[in-house]
Amino acid sequence: MTSSSSAKTDPTTTAFQEDRLVAVAAGIDVPSEVHEQVAEEQPVLEIDSFNLWYGSKQALHGISMPIPERQVTALVGPSGCGKSTLLRSVNRLNDLVQSVKITGDMRLNGDSIYDRRTDVIELRKRMGMVFQKPNPFPMSIYENVVYALRIDGERNRGVLDEVCERSLRGAALWDEVKDRLADSALGLSGGQQQRLCIARAIAAEPEVLLLDEPCSALDPIATGKVEDLIQELRGTYSVLMVTHNMQQASRTSDYTAFMYLGRLIEYGPTTEIFTKPILRETEAYVTGRFG
Repeated sequence: MTSSSSAKTDPTTTAFQEDRLVAVAAGIDVPSEVHEQVAEEQPVLEIDSFNLWYGSKQALHGISMPIPERQVTALVGPSGCGKSTLLRSVNRLNDLVQSVKITGDMRLNGDSIYDRRTDVIELRKRMGMVFQKPNPFPMSIYENVVYALRIDGERNRGVLDEVCERSLRGAALWDEVKDRLADSALGLSGGQQQRLCIARAIAAEPEVLLLDEPCSALDPIATGKVEDLIQELRGTYSVLMVTHNMQQASRTSDYTAFMYLGRLIEYGPTTEIFTKPILRETEAYVTGRFG
């Protein structure tokens, strides 16, 4: 009798049953809801029980999720939920923060990202990264695109020309810039600069392309062009993208992961996350009732 009574009044159980997000805010670990379809995909990236601290503050809590190959996966959630921290952990940009500590692992096509023997420079060559604000190098459009090949020692002009054209076509930018490849990239519009950064990222044929809110600094027209580009990249590249924009996630991604306060809450096919999620907390977020 005592046992039954204590179960009813246990605040952990009550918080979990009433609202997972309340439980998370109270520091209670709750299981992630991962849809079956996710496990059926071939992963390009596997995130395994990944925890991260900034000093004494834990920013990521036990994240485990596979990122499907040749699909677009969106990370969504309120500001401060850990989306960008998780994304930046994939290419170990958080290594640059002195107080960072991690446990768990990530694997890129089976290779441990956090193994002590991993060469971080070589690891980053296997990934493309595009940030919130376009950051073209202060050089020509052409040299921006072929930069990764140049630093790897490629000097064959034919190879460089081919990669430049292929990458700019892949970034839906070739027709706009083909007659001014020698011009400074800094003269392009913001939307063109962001597509140039995507062209620069895909020139090296990355195993995974990381996009950290790629449209947040762009106007609606430029945003539409970048979204169209992301849709064109699906099926060819494996894309992991952070976005605050629910409509953008629903339009451009194949899979969506909802995060809250450093935890993965629900992860599944985008159509299901937006139309029939398992959790009412996910439904409340994607429909705009909170966050």
